Amino acid sequence: YKGKILDPACGSGGMFVQSAKFVAEHKKNPSSAISIYGEEKQAETIRLCKMNLAVHGLEGDVKQGNTYYEDIHKSLGKPASPAGRFDFVLANPPFNVNGIDKDKIKNDKRFCYGLPRADNGNYLWIQIFWSALNESATGGGRAGFVMANSASDARQSEQDIRKALVDDNGVDVMISVSSNFFYTVTLPCTLWFLDKGKKKTKRKDKVLFIDARNIFTQVDRAHREYSPEQLQFIANIARLYREEEIDVSSLGEMKEEWKKNFPKNKYADIPGLCKVATLEEIREQNYSLNPGRYVGVTEKAADDFDFYEKLEELNEELEVLNSEARELEEKISENISKITK
Repeated sequence: YKGKILDPACGSGGMFVQSAKFVAEHKKNPSSAISIYGEEKQAETIRLCKMNLAVHGLEGDVKQGNTYYEDIHKSLGKPASPAGRFDFVLANPPFNVNGIDKDKIKNDKRFCYGLPRADNGNYLWIQIFWSALNESATGGGRAGFVMANSASDARQSEQDIRKALVDDNGVDVMISVSSNFFYTVTLPCTLWFLDKGKKKTKRKDKVLFIDARNIFTQVDRAHREYSPEQLQFIANIARLYREEEIDVSSLGEMKEEWKKNFPKNKYADIPGLCKVATLEEIREQNYSLNPGRYVGVTEKAADDFDFYEKLEELNEELEVLNSEARELEEKISENISKITK
């Protein structure tokens, strides 16, 4: 629970504060255990971030910059190399950003798998997080971030990038999250966990998929959250998969559910909840990283159907299809130009 933490879309610093809280819960001093590095586009938000850190007794190197174009913290190290310089990357970046000037970043080594042709920034963020992680003979850095659901199934050039990342044994855990977990984004989303040291473990040809859409605490009609016990339940599944020590003493309300699914505290695939998929199974699904494709779908009761949630999901899917259509149009136009020359 120590090392250099980067959030290249740090906003007001929530990821840093939660990281420090996690470290403190494990009986360590956050100020000496973690080093904080952040990048944020808006100067006013940087001031809020620094204030947030100060209130919680923390300090960090938080700088202003546009992460798409500026690698403020030299995440690739000096000189630039395939391995980054950070132990952890944590982020909740903006989803589906368009209008990024790709001419400015066409030679940027952070984008080691190439630039997506689609006018969408999701796979730029994913590569920014991946390239910032360090790597050593015994392990490597880990990244955890929030991403739009559409990125898990995106096709064309984005699928090519996802394929390269999966084949490089970079993807470790994928978790589906219900809608209404964020004040600024009501859509359901996915948590991605990357691990640069995974290729040196027994998990190298596997990915854990967890469907946590039915695990939440309803705060009010428009907002949901995870209770500490629910977070511990999900985290323990990942720990079992990684063969790490688990904590069953803090499961509280989730203890009976844990005993039902994992009575011997050993990992097992649970339909509708979790599954460890092999690379071969992922290839059969055209490199989809959507947990629902692997764990199966838990049917909702008829009276539990949320029309607005479903409408938002369909709207996001429509946006993805429109983006793919534009990408195909560009490719067709490009091919026709080559033929007619």
